[in-house]
Amino acid sequence: MRGRLILYLAGLLVVAGLTHCGQRSAAPITIKGSDTMVILGQRWAESYMAAHPGTVIQVTGGGSGTGVAALINGTTDIAQSSRSMKDEEKAQIQAKYGQPPVEIMVARDGLAVYVQESNPVKELSIGQLRDLYTGKITNWKQVGGPDAPITLYGRENNSGTYVYFKEHILDEADFAAAVQTLPGTAAVVNAVAQDPRGIGYGGAAYAKGVREVAIKVDDASPAMLPTLENVNSGAYPISRGLFYYVRKAPEGGIEDFIDWVLSPEGQKLVTEVGYFPV
Repeated sequence: MRGRLILYLAGLLVVAGLTHCGQRSAAPITIKGSDTMVILGQRWAESYMAAHPGTVIQVTGGGSGTGVAALINGTTDIAQSSRSMKDEEKAQIQAKYGQPPVEIMVARDGLAVYVQESNPVKELSIGQLRDLYTGKITNWKQVGGPDAPITLYGRENNSGTYVYFKEHILDEADFAAAVQTLPGTAAVVNAVAQDPRGIGYGGAAYAKGVREVAIKVDDASPAMLPTLENVNSGAYPISRGLFYYVRKAPEGGIEDFIDWVLSPEGQKLVTEVGYFPV
């Protein structure tokens, strides 16, 4: 009798173990890329996992270029990108997987320009920004500020924010050699917050402890801040989409997660983090 009881209990343990294994989620969903989006991506992942026990979502940064490269080489399920994929990157996906990548806009961002709160310069034109970051303007008095040299802060070249700024502000001109490149928007904001001569750029959601500069297309245009209304209407001149890229039409757990990101619940988190819903 004792032997049969031991065998019975052992059988229960085996069944319980199999049941436990069966309840485990599939492989984790991996998301990699944009540092601009990493806070938002983590908030989405945390909220979704809390509502869907057993689902595991891993979010890491490294820059949009890093995320796109990981998507191409098959080491991430989703690439987060604060820029559109380049034609050559799309071609690599097509060549390797037999189909083009799928682009999904998941939020909007107003690319903000930051200065320290004590800086009296309240607005800049696109042309002035270009001249600042290409080294033609080197003193704040040239744009209505104090007689003091300008310290330029920016992102590293694998950043989607760097690429967007180079394309849309610098018209593909080279950044000045004096630009101090930093690994992440939070680092740019931190540097500007401590430097009364500093200026930097990055996602609007990171503008804590600094002041956003109003941006105008040219001297004859009104200066705009990256508010919800200005971004959605297109009045803010340096607005952009924030994207998820996948190698094929999403399905299974990935499709469920992206559908939730685009739902009212997921888009509410976009606003809470400081970006703008689609």
